Amino acid sequence: MNLLLMVLLHFAHCVFALPAPSRVLMESVDMRHVLKWRPPQAPCRTAVLYSVQFQGQFELLVQNGNWVNATECQLTSDPRCDVTIELGSDSDYSLRVRAKCGAATSAWTELSTPFNRKDTVLTAPEMSVMAVGDSLQVSFGKLPLNADVRVTVWRRGQKAVLYWMPAEQRVLSVSGLQVAQYCVRAETVLQDQNRSDSTNEQCISITGADAPWRKPTAVLLSVVFTAGFLFAVFWCVAHCHPDRCKTFFRKEPLPHSLKPDWVIQIPISPEDAELCERIQVGSDCPSEDL
Repeated sequence: MNLLLMVLLHFAHCVFALPAPSRVLMESVDMRHVLKWRPPQAPCRTAVLYSVQFQGQFELLVQNGNWVNATECQLTSDPRCDVTIELGSDSDYSLRVRAKCGAATSAWTELSTPFNRKDTVLTAPEMSVMAVGDSLQVSFGKLPLNADVRVTVWRRGQKAVLYWMPAEQRVLSVSGLQVAQYCVRAETVLQDQNRSDSTNEQCISITGADAPWRKPTAVLLSVVFTAGFLFAVFWCVAHCHPDRCKTFFRKEPLPHSLKPDWVIQIPISPEDAELCERIQVGSDCPSEDL
């Protein structure tokens, strides 16, 4: 019996000779859950590899305490693991990690308390406000999954109105507003329990709805003006008298600085000069004076 116990202790010492990871914690912001830990403080000739497992209420109660491997975090060298996909319900999850160096494997280090994604830290949403006629368009950047956005809209000096929008919608349109200045702020809400900080208020002026006849009228006036201008140009070109055209389109004289003030002489050889010394006007062929 003592011999068997010594063998088991020796085997455990060989298997768990590597210290376990420490300071395991969960960092969850805007429904993105990342498990982090401190690497084991021991020399290792090769890269230390880590494996992560999780256990939810289903695994604990239905599967008799079964632990499930985190798919993207098996034998990874990164001392962190994104388990956002694995933690897909609002139940409590236990998580643990262990290290491996060559043939040595450490013991499991478990997260001190179970984690529930409802405890994620929500940040104020990224918001932009734009006025379109008599409406406000409130747009948001990337929002956490399964969250809602609580938008507060108010007119200066009047009572605020609340609007609720699911995160998947991303854009809220508030129409039928009067000509005035309106202010907007928003916050992210998760199941009426977890709320982010509010955004800074953004104020914008509503100038009123555009009349339906303005755009067609502007297009019609532009077409009429362009057609009238082209008609006037072609009529002037077709009916302009030459003398009148010269009055409107005068030819500018060449500037004096561009006029040539030199004489160009072309050198002629003696033979060419002898052939062309005398020419009789009226004769078809030149004659030489013998």
